[in-house]
Amino acid sequence: MRGHDWINTCLPDELVVEIFRRLDSKRSRDACSLVCRRWLRLERLTRATIRIGATGSPDLFVHLLSTRFTNITNVHIDERLSISLPVHLQGRRRGMENSSASSLKLHYLNDKNGSEEGDLDSLCLSDVGLAALGDGFPKLEKLSLIWCSNVTSDGLASLAQKCSSLKALDLQGCYVGDQGLSAVGQCCKQLEDLNLRFCEGLTDKGLIELALGAGKSLKSLGVAACAKITDSSMEAVGSHCTSLETLSLDSEFIHNQGVLAVAEGCPQLKVLKLQCINVTDDALKAVGASCLSLELLALYSFQRFTDKGLRAIGNGCKKLRNLTLSDCYFLSDKGLEAIATGCKELTHLEINGCHNIGTLGLESVGRSCQRLTELALLYCQRIGDVGLLQVGQGCKFLQALHLVDCSNLGDAAMRGIAIGCRNLKKLHIRRCYEIGTKGIVAVGEHCKSLTDLSIRFCDRVGDEALIAIAEGCSLHYLNVSGCHQIGDAGMIAIARGCPQLCYLDVSVLQNLGDLAMAELGENCPLLKEIVLSHCRQITDVGLAHLVKRCTMLESCHMVYCSGITKAGVATVVSSCPNIKKVLVEKWKVTPRTQRRAGSIISYLCVDL
Repeated sequence: MRGHDWINTCLPDELVVEIFRRLDSKRSRDACSLVCRRWLRLERLTRATIRIGATGSPDLFVHLLSTRFTNITNVHIDERLSISLPVHLQGRRRGMENSSASSLKLHYLNDKNGSEEGDLDSLCLSDVGLAALGDGFPKLEKLSLIWCSNVTSDGLASLAQKCSSLKALDLQGCYVGDQGLSAVGQCCKQLEDLNLRFCEGLTDKGLIELALGAGKSLKSLGVAACAKITDSSMEAVGSHCTSLETLSLDSEFIHNQGVLAVAEGCPQLKVLKLQCINVTDDALKAVGASCLSLELLALYSFQRFTDKGLRAIGNGCKKLRNLTLSDCYFLSDKGLEAIATGCKELTHLEINGCHNIGTLGLESVGRSCQRLTELALLYCQRIGDVGLLQVGQGCKFLQALHLVDCSNLGDAAMRGIAIGCRNLKKLHIRRCYEIGTKGIVAVGEHCKSLTDLSIRFCDRVGDEALIAIAEGCSLHYLNVSGCHQIGDAGMIAIARGCPQLCYLDVSVLQNLGDLAMAELGENCPLLKEIVLSHCRQITDVGLAHLVKRCTMLESCHMVYCSGITKAGVATVVSSCPNIKKVLVEKWKVTPRTQRRAGSIISYLCVDL
């Protein structure tokens, strides 16, 4: 029968709900919810996660959501994000909805003794909002409260009593006290993941009581910038959290004693991240001796341990796969060699600002770590071409390489990587001034799987490099910011050879003009983000050609482009239906453009 609603007639609720659950994008689910009231009701049942900001009467907003979505298990609230209340709460819809909103407001005012100037209009989530979370989402398993500074121990304790199934709790930046954390330990016996970064109100008492209450289930713990949490807390963690697998510590108040207790008491530890300036080699020796299942180790800003600590890790942690060494000034090639020879399962290595690690250390990695898939060398002035050549010869499975401010690496090193590591998919280089066109040409000739290329402020890279890349690779991501020798010829080749390009940054290219923009518009219809800032030869004409067919464009940065005028900005706004952000000088935005797209326009400097 023409016009008959066969779907709603024949399909039961359970089947429609199952269909909605298989939709893989929020946009699709939102569209389905607008079809009819039944679909709206059923689609709400499929929602398990909500992410909101904690501004704009958040307590009221949370209460409203809890009445609409009954199966929520994951709530993420970030006070740094902004939200706006639904339109009907702003008086723009039918009277029935306004009455509902008014009654909701009245309910809140009664709960708070009629103080409309209280938390209802506060810009921060409060204990009232937490109470609404506990009442509305009793099935809650994951809760993130990011920088919710008005939340107190009372609110957290109330929520813990109502949400006993809580498994993950993130309190980053919340000024909760020991009472609230103790309540979580007493009520949430299934808690597995706890983040206490920047919780300045906590002391040892709160964390110790949590370890006593929920320690058996706890698997992940993060502590940073908590001045009143000391080794005593870590001793309690080591004694009661025997199933702990992940620990992240950033504190100047934690010493060897605390790390030793965790290492000896948590043998299942797999991830350890330390930024504790008072920890020495003794702590790492304990980790190497006791944490035999360790897979990831990150050491930041260590000034009191040496190669002896790394040697202990190499001798004991044979399952280590991921190692980060950042600003560890007393480590040398010998320490890195101990890791390379002892941890042959290593797949990810980052060396950042370790000035005593040089070519010999990297050579040992190339000889011993044949399963390496990602390598990052940042501010490594003592590593030369020979080290990277050895990586090229030994690490055939390398897929990602990051090089930042490595002044002794040149074209020979890049050619060695290109020839030896043909599975390379991601290459990021910044301010490596000895790497030029020849090195990048070799990458284009040999690394056919490359999809992500960033060459920033490399003065010796020119058009020939991009031509070779375009002929050999199908890029999705390209950043050539500050490579002054690159002009229209190289970018035209990219446009014609890389039709899958989604992201492009060509900022500070003084020789790039409208011809390249026209080719990009003609050949790269999937382009979503482009950065054109400081490109003085690009004009409104080139911009018009670019946006004519790049209808998927979502972001365009074009500050300090002297050839782009108010008309060009208006063209971008009017021609790109999916545009979400335009960065431009304020004087280039006409009142009409401002009215049409003010919400998506950002200004680098309001006085320009």
